[in-house]
Amino acid sequence: SCHKNKSSRTEFRGTIADQPDFDAGSDAEALYNAMKGFGSDKEAILDLITSRSNAQRQEIRAAYKSQYGKDLIDDLKYELTGKFERLIVGLMRPPAYHDAKEIKDAIKGAGTDEKCLIEILTSRTNEQIHNLVAAYKDGEFYIFFLQKDLEEDVIGDTSGHFKKMLIVLLQGTREEDDVVSEDLVEQDAQDLYDAGEAQWGTDEAKFIMLLGNRSVTHLQLVFDEYQKIAESSIEDSIKSELSGDFERLMLAVVQCIRSKPMYFAKRLYKSMKGLGTADNTLIRIMVSRSEIDMLDIRECFRLRYEKSLYNMIQDDTSGEYKRTLLNLCGGDDDIAGEFFPEAAQIAYKMWEISAMTKVQLRGTVRPYQNFDPASDAQALRKAMKGFGTDEDTIIDIVTHRSNAQRQEIRQTFKSLLGRELMADLKSELSKNLERLILGLMMTPAEFDAKMMKKAMEGAGTDEHSLIEILVTRSNQEIQEMCSAYQNAYKKSLEDAIASDTSGKFKRILISLAQGAREEGPVDMARALEDAQVSVLADACNADSDDMEDKFMSILCTRSFPHLRKVFQEFVRCSNKDFEQIIKKEMSGDFKNAMFAIGKNFGLGTDDRALIRIMVSRSEIDLFNIRKEFKETHDATLHEFIQGDTSGDYRKTLLIICGGED
Repeated sequence: SCHKNKSSRTEFRGTIADQPDFDAGSDAEALYNAMKGFGSDKEAILDLITSRSNAQRQEIRAAYKSQYGKDLIDDLKYELTGKFERLIVGLMRPPAYHDAKEIKDAIKGAGTDEKCLIEILTSRTNEQIHNLVAAYKDGEFYIFFLQKDLEEDVIGDTSGHFKKMLIVLLQGTREEDDVVSEDLVEQDAQDLYDAGEAQWGTDEAKFIMLLGNRSVTHLQLVFDEYQKIAESSIEDSIKSELSGDFERLMLAVVQCIRSKPMYFAKRLYKSMKGLGTADNTLIRIMVSRSEIDMLDIRECFRLRYEKSLYNMIQDDTSGEYKRTLLNLCGGDDDIAGEFFPEAAQIAYKMWEISAMTKVQLRGTVRPYQNFDPASDAQALRKAMKGFGTDEDTIIDIVTHRSNAQRQEIRQTFKSLLGRELMADLKSELSKNLERLILGLMMTPAEFDAKMMKKAMEGAGTDEHSLIEILVTRSNQEIQEMCSAYQNAYKKSLEDAIASDTSGKFKRILISLAQGAREEGPVDMARALEDAQVSVLADACNADSDDMEDKFMSILCTRSFPHLRKVFQEFVRCSNKDFEQIIKKEMSGDFKNAMFAIGKNFGLGTDDRALIRIMVSRSEIDLFNIRKEFKETHDATLHEFIQGDTSGDYRKTLLIICGGED
C-alpha cells in the first residue's frame, strides 16, 4: 500500500469506524453532561468523539440541537481551548466543511499558507473536491451568509503557474483511477520530457495539463516510461526545471499519484520533527485521514522513518490533545516489534527504483565563459594592494570561476607578479571568509587533505569530517588526496589516521583510505553471498569478530551499485531494514561510519562543515544537495545560510549556493 494507491480498494483502511450500538440521543446527553457545571470532563468528550464515525457525529450534533436547542460545536468551542479545541471541532465538522475551513484559514489574513492549499488540493478525490467547493460556498462560517467562491478566492490570493495548477485541481476533473489510455502513455511521457528536460526553459502548460487531468493509474505508467526516456525520475526533473511554490505543488501531485499514504506519512513526519510542532498540519491530516487510509499511512511511516507514528505523537505532544491524536492513530506499530509483512517487499521496491534512477548530478558553479587568467590576476592584486581590501572583487572573481580556472589564476599570479596568491589572500582576509576563499582556491585534493588534517589535529578528532570525506569521494579522489597529504605534511594519510584513531573505527577508515572500492558491473551471485554474510552478522548479533570483519570489508570495498543489490537482498531475506542492524549492532563512531556509507550526511551549522561541503560539492552536485536539503529540512539551503551566517562570508556562500529554490 505504500507504493501504489489501491484504486479498487474495497477494504476499509481507516482507524475510526461506525460504533456498532449507536444511539445519537444518549451520546448527545452524555456530551451535554460532560460540559455541564464547573469545568468539563475532557476525557469523556474525547473518548466519545473519537469512537464514533464522522457520519455518526453529525447525527449527534442534530440530536444535541433538538434536545438542548444549542449548537454542539459552539458549546465545545466555549468549553475547550487551544489545539485540543481545534482537533475536537475538526472532528465534529463534516469532512468537506473541515477542508473548506482549513482552506479559508490558509487564505485569509496576511500571508497565505501555500503548503495547506497544496496538501488539500493535491490529495482529494474528484468527489471530495466538488463537495469542498460546495461547502466553501455554503456559508456555514460566513457572517450574514456572504456567498464566497473558492476559485475566486484562490485567484485573488495566488499567482503565476502555481495559480493555474490550483485552478485545474479545483475543477475536480481528473479521469477515474482505472482509466488508462494505453496509446497515450508513451506520448505523454515524451511530451513531459520535451516540455522540460529536453529544452531550455520549461513548457509549464504541458506539465499542468497532463499532471492535472490524467488518471492515477495512467500517470503511474507515464512516470515509469518517463524514467526510461529521461534516465531520471519525474521528481528529479521537476526539481531541476521548476521552482518555488509551483515546484512544491507539482512534487506533491506526483507524490500523491505514486502513493497518497506515503505523501501523508512524509507530511506528518515533517510536522513533528525538529523544533516545535506544526500542529495545524498534524491535526488536519489526523482528522481527514482517520476514516480513509490511516493504517496505510502508519505502515509507510514505520517503513520510512523506522519508528511508529504512535511513538512520534507520544514524544511530541501532551495532555488530552495527545490522547485524542493517539486514539485517531489507533495503534502502535512498534509494539508488534516486527515489520509489516508487506514492508520488506516495499522497501525492496524502493531500492529497485533508486537503483534505476540515474540522477543528473549538477553543480552550481560553472566555468567562466570569457576567462582571462592574466586580467583576473591583475584585478586580484589590485583588490589587495594599498590600504583596505576590496572583498567584493575577490568574492566576485573566485566564486564565478571553476576550480580548474582558479588554478590557472594561481599560476599566472606567480608568473606575472612573482607572488604567491594564497599567501596574499591569507594576509588580507580573516576568519570564515578566509577559510572559504582559500578553500575554493585550492585544488580539490589539496582541500580534502587539509580538511583531513584539520579533523585530526588538536585535542579531539572530528570523526564526522573524516567519515564524510572518505565515504563520499571516488577512488581517484581518495588517491589524489593521499598524495596531496603526503606533499603538504610529509607524512602518509594512513599513518596519520592510524595514530589518531583506534579499534574498528581505525580499521574501517584505513580501509576506505586505500581508495580501492571496486568498480564495474554488479555480479548477482556475489551480491547474494554478501547479503548472506550480512544476515549472519545480524543473526550472531555481531558477536563473532570474524563475521563483523567480513561485513566491514563488504561495506568498504564493494561498489555502490553492488552494495545497493546487497541491501535489497538483505531486506528480502530478513524482513528487516539494513540501517536498523547498524543501529542495533554497532556503536559510536564505528556506527556513524557505517551509516554514512548507507547515506551521506546533512549539514550542521558548524562553519567548518558548511565550508567543507559548499566548497567540495559546488562543481559536483550542490544543486542536488540543495533540493535534498529542502526536502529534509522544510527550509531551503539559501534560507539556512541567510539566517545562520553574516557579512561577506554569507554573501560568498549564497553565490556558491546558486539559488533560492
